[in-house]
Amino acid sequence: MPAVSVENLTKVYGDTVALDDVSFEVDEGDFVAVLGPSGAGKSTLLRILNGLADPTEGSVYIGDEEITGARSDIAMVFQQHHVIESMSAYRNALTGGLSRAGLLESLLAWNDESDKEAALEALDTVGLLEEAEQRTGSMSGGQQQRVGIARALVQQPSLLIADEPVASLDPKAAAEVMGYMRDAAKDRGLTTIASLHQVNIAREFGDYFVGIRDGEVVFEGSKEELTMEDVDRIYYEEDSETKRIET
Repeated sequence: MPAVSVENLTKVYGDTVALDDVSFEVDEGDFVAVLGPSGAGKSTLLRILNGLADPTEGSVYIGDEEITGARSDIAMVFQQHHVIESMSAYRNALTGGLSRAGLLESLLAWNDESDKEAALEALDTVGLLEEAEQRTGSMSGGQQQRVGIARALVQQPSLLIADEPVASLDPKAAAEVMGYMRDAAKDRGLTTIASLHQVNIAREFGDYFVGIRDGEVVFEGSKEELTMEDVDRIYYEEDSETKRIET
């Protein structure tokens, strides 16, 4: 049974079709890169996967359970880091245990010992154990995103979703963050779905690829199957056709 199944997913906002009959499957432990230009529907897809938006039609399943709302076993890493800059990396990571400890307990670090150990282990996984007590507001963007990944790991998810997690980072920091995220997912056998703009980053770290354009899946396959012609179809086909017509 696939870890995640997306079945005939359609999302309509007014007169705009954000997703149009999208279907694909993800195997357990795979690191899936969702590719597509701005406005393709990637963020809408991830919001539905995370239970933050309801589909107009279709369904999403984790195993044999349909996603019908936000779930504590689905963790999200956002493009903007969403860390609490006045708090340390450790205390930010601890907030990943909110569903178990509650907001006040997490903010005051009154979590169970298991959560505290999980926070330190997660920070170690993303290479920030020595900076555990550093205030996140003084960290670089890449470090802050790694804190966000650690927080997601403390949530103990069965599915990790990342929405353009390195879009605001320079190439070196982006590769570093993606490396830590992929290693963390592989070490835990954690199924991961990440939307990405940068094809080179996606090809370096992804196991499987889903290409979306204008709300439709136009490619699905492995790294070996993803050709430059496929990349052109995902990102440039319409522009190329328009250019030829104008010429």
